[in-house]
Amino acid sequence: MDHPIRVAIIGAGPAGFFTAEALFKQGASVEIDIFNRYPPPFGLVRDGVAPDHEPIKSVTKVYQRLLDRPEVRYLGNVEIGRDLAIEELRSFYHHIVYAFGAQSDRRLGIPGEDLEGSAPATTFVGWYNGHPAYADAAFDLSVEDVVVIGNGNVAIDVARILVLPMEVLEKTDIADHALEGLRRSRVRRVTLLGRRGPAQA
Repeated sequence: MDHPIRVAIIGAGPAGFFTAEALFKQGASVEIDIFNRYPPPFGLVRDGVAPDHEPIKSVTKVYQRLLDRPEVRYLGNVEIGRDLAIEELRSFYHHIVYAFGAQSDRRLGIPGEDLEGSAPATTFVGWYNGHPAYADAAFDLSVEDVVVIGNGNVAIDVARILVLPMEVLEKTDIADHALEGLRRSRVRRVTLLGRRGPAQA
């Protein structure tokens, strides 16, 4: 009997799970270990999708079925390079797939970017989704006017979360600390600044 191909996938977001699914569809005998730097899996589906978009988040059920397969192990709270060296992985696996996204925001390089009250969308989205790296983030929601730079999906999610009625937010899986912060919010107007029009967003 052939020995299975051992594959390490670094990253437990959509790219990691699509990679695992593709490997199984090839029909080869494979054993997969999925590594993630944070305890919970699912990456941006868990941490980046707005809490009121439940249909989009439902893809995690497909991912969970992959995790339930006997050929798959999930190793959360393991940071490659800190807890485990790449050289160590190479001695245990036939293949290593790097399936993680950008870990930082892109700076705009504009005056005022670092002023108090200015924050990257990644921080705000991580805060309202309960991402462990942003659990202690704080936002001044005592203002009435907020400006969001950008008019893509994330910018629109941020704007919507800032003004959604509490009765809508309470029915989502928004993080408890964010729900309490938004409950006290005085934000009434959100302005989106985009370099192109709505049709190109």
